[in-house]
Amino acid sequence: MQKRILIVDDEPAIREMVAFALRKGDYDPIHAGDAREAQTAIADRVPDLILLDWMLPGTSGLDLARRWRKEALTREVPIIMLTAR
Repeated sequence: MQKRILIVDDEPAIREMVAFALRKGDYDPIHAGDAREAQTAIADRVPDLILLDWMLPGTSGLDLARRWRKEALTREVPIIMLTAR
């Protein structure tokens, strides 16, 4: 089974570029443009890794990561923070 990687970034071009590279590496990338979409994706199936943008609309990626660390469902999922700046 392919490892599922959740890409959370509000820039569609960045999500597509990262997803393209991950598919080449035989991973299963899924996309989310904001915190709400990310929560929906996680509820569907917990990813093996989360690539999380530092700055998101409505919340910071850091706040979102802190929230996920407190939740049992996502506590053990590795998170890598991304930033375009």
